Amino acid sequence: MNIATLVRTQQRYIQRVFSWMFVGLLMTGIVAFLLGRNDNVITYFQANPSVMFGILIAELVMVFFLSARVSKISSTTATLLFFIYAALNGVTFSLLFSVYSIGSIATTFFVTAGMFGALAVYGYVTKRDLSKMGSILFMALIGLILATVVNMFVTSSGFTLVITYLGVIIFAGLTAYDMQTIKQYHTFTKDADDDVITRSAIMGALVLYLDFINLFLYLLRIFGNRD
Repeated sequence: MNIATLVRTQQRYIQRVFSWMFVGLLMTGIVAFLLGRNDNVITYFQANPSVMFGILIAELVMVFFLSARVSKISSTTATLLFFIYAALNGVTFSLLFSVYSIGSIATTFFVTAGMFGALAVYGYVTKRDLSKMGSILFMALIGLILATVVNMFVTSSGFTLVITYLGVIIFAGLTAYDMQTIKQYHTFTKDADDDVITRSAIMGALVLYLDFINLFLYLLRIFGNRD
């Protein structure tokens, strides 16, 4: 395979990754908007927090399952699980409409899209090896999760602000790192069959989807106007 052909197949692969990611975000947004504007739905979740907690657990299980088993399941199953996860995420995101104004949610979404796009482009075109940065960011992410758990009991506004800005920095870095990793991973799948390529594209879409929504959530804490 010559360089020109490799570049074209790589671009098609990246386009497929972003297509799946876009559809996942679209599904999440539609579900969140439809449920978030229904007062009965919001009231139900507020009165039954265990249901929302169960949905969150189901989302975590699906992410871990996809990550661990994506090479052993069919592309159809991987696609179905990705869309179910995106829809469930829309259910949890519906509560944002009871906390923040629609205007601030929309504004934050466009800010996130612009920031994410710039970081993804950087990760794609940079010649710098971001693998070392990825290891540091992964450790920082673990620290962020632990700090968030601690803050659930401490409930310090100052600590919350620090966590928020750290979250933005960490997921901004992960976006660039993950984009470079996805680009490089294509070199190992260029000769694979369509089923393998589809599964790897779904996994790449899930990784970038997670980067996007987490970046959005942390930015919303900064720019969001509460109702």
